[in-house]
Amino acid sequence: MENQLSIMSTRETTPPKLIDRFGRTLSYLRVSVTDRCDLRCSYCIPKGFKGFEEPENWLTFDEIDRVVAAFGRMGVTRIRLTGGEPLLRRDLPSLVARLGQHTQIHDISLSTNATQLQKHAVALFQAGVRRINVSLDTLDRACMQNITGRDSFHSIMSGLQAGKQAGFQPIKLNMVVMKGVNDHEVLKMAEYCFEQGFILRLIEAMPMGVTGQNAQFLDLAGLREELVREFNLRPAAAELGGGPARYWTTQDGRATLGFISPLSQHFCASCNRLRMGVDGTLYMCLGQEQSVPLRPLLRAGISDQDLEQVIRQAIELKPERHEFNTDKHKIIRFMSQTGG
Repeated sequence: MENQLSIMSTRETTPPKLIDRFGRTLSYLRVSVTDRCDLRCSYCIPKGFKGFEEPENWLTFDEIDRVVAAFGRMGVTRIRLTGGEPLLRRDLPSLVARLGQHTQIHDISLSTNATQLQKHAVALFQAGVRRINVSLDTLDRACMQNITGRDSFHSIMSGLQAGKQAGFQPIKLNMVVMKGVNDHEVLKMAEYCFEQGFILRLIEAMPMGVTGQNAQFLDLAGLREELVREFNLRPAAAELGGGPARYWTTQDGRATLGFISPLSQHFCASCNRLRMGVDGTLYMCLGQEQSVPLRPLLRAGISDQDLEQVIRQAIELKPERHEFNTDKHKIIRFMSQTGG
């Protein structure tokens, strides 16, 4: 009888997994807290763009907390806060602290451009963020201004050092590699990351919106072979963060490089994530249009049980793979509208 009760208790406390119709377990939710950004990276938001979501349509912290709690009950264990630039959302550390109260959520991370990080690093760490990803496409000040649309060099570099001092570990630098723009800097960027103890992740530009479709795409396969030879890299044994990157390490294990290649070597078969926009729209895939709006349901007073049912129904819409390779003009929304 005692053993039977123990088994029943385990069943009650273990959340059911979210499994889509292709057998993929979904354990990772990316939550956008704003679609606004203080930069205008050439592959993301067009210069002069003003079509941002109105603040009254942003999910409140209470609404975000409720959605995350629902996902936690259904087996999601990892949350990443994204944007736009998430540090433009006021009082973000208080949201982090709230999300950290859910025992099912084991990991809260943040994606940022680091321009505001110097001001917020300590508060974010104290609230419960332990890992950050920083967008950094170049170490050249002029090139950075050309890519981001403003002279952001000093604020980003200061933010990086503030993040390091605050204790974030690991700090991953995301470099979108563009042919003829910054591809000549990859070696220099790798050396910088190795010196600083950061993890460099090289990313292929994705054709989202007119900006992404006009980006100078570079297949990472050849670059990966060059870096493997240069630094004598080997495939990493450890999984780092549950995302799409494939990692390589130096022979002594002290330095790591990651490659995110959604076009040349897609990772759709192992996709474990969903995205929620700042307006509460749940997106199933970066490269497809399937989505489910949660905000109207939340504001109409949907019950927790019905919210979970809507999410499970939404999971059934998740496609097998994106169509960036076959129809690169299909997705007209910008990356910042999807939630990074």
